[in-house]
Amino acid sequence: MSGLFDSFVRAVGTAFHPRMLLLTLFPFALAALGWLAVFWFGWEYAVAFVASMLDRFSFASHLYALFGSIGLATAHAVVAPFVVVVLAIPLMVVSVLVLFAATAMPLVLRHLSRGRFALLEKRRGGSWFGSLAHSLFVTLVCLVLTVITIPLWLIPPFFAILPPLLWGWLSYRVMSYDALADHASRDERRLIVRKHRWSLLAIGIFTGLLGSVPTFVLASSMVVIVLFPVVAVGAVWLYIFIFVFSALWFGHYCLHALQQLRHTAEPSLMHDGGSSGPGPGEGPAPRLLP
Repeated sequence: MSGLFDSFVRAVGTAFHPRMLLLTLFPFALAALGWLAVFWFGWEYAVAFVASMLDRFSFASHLYALFGSIGLATAHAVVAPFVVVVLAIPLMVVSVLVLFAATAMPLVLRHLSRGRFALLEKRRGGSWFGSLAHSLFVTLVCLVLTVITIPLWLIPPFFAILPPLLWGWLSYRVMSYDALADHASRDERRLIVRKHRWSLLAIGIFTGLLGSVPTFVLASSMVVIVLFPVVAVGAVWLYIFIFVFSALWFGHYCLHALQQLRHTAEPSLMHDGGSSGPGPGEGPAPRLLP
């Protein structure tokens, strides 16, 4: 628990470093331009398609009748845009996360490796392509789970519970790999993820709750639907800042766990191998960290 709190405090302090704040601009520009283009060219088509799909379900006609009975006959006009917003939000979050993992995450970890973990040996158990493939696979799984659970998103309290759980699991799987890709060997990375699974999931869920704040603002107000493309741009930057903070928290926690793992393993290696050095075909002995 102390490791979680210590890494949290360090992540908060590092997130407001000028270099980290500047780091949010590049993925923000790419994501904002991309989603503005999607909304500009596809908003009306998406709303029309969803409206036509809703007209095929008896549930929608009963809902429209309910609106009429309480004096909100025109409210049915916002149902289709609201559904489009609800569907667009997870796609926005996932796309920003993948973009961040591919462009900004390595720079965040480079910032950590130059500071607190400058003496931590790099064993490069992962790669950029491995990170991309891992991120895409985990993202695909998360999207499938999102689609399956979408009907529950309209039912309290699942709307407040499911997104943090999904994004928490996604963040935990993606960022734990990226945080350890350069410094840990493959076996070390798998051991740390297995040993610290619940702590990493807790970080993911907490940051998922942070990520649900802009999600809630976007999806809970009918007024926002009219301004959704504009409000979404601001939400994209907030998502990226939260991802930077998440990356720093995962980075501080995972690299410290790796440091502790090597401190623990060093005495047993020294006892088993003595001072004879590495055997034939073996790599160099791990460095003893201060």
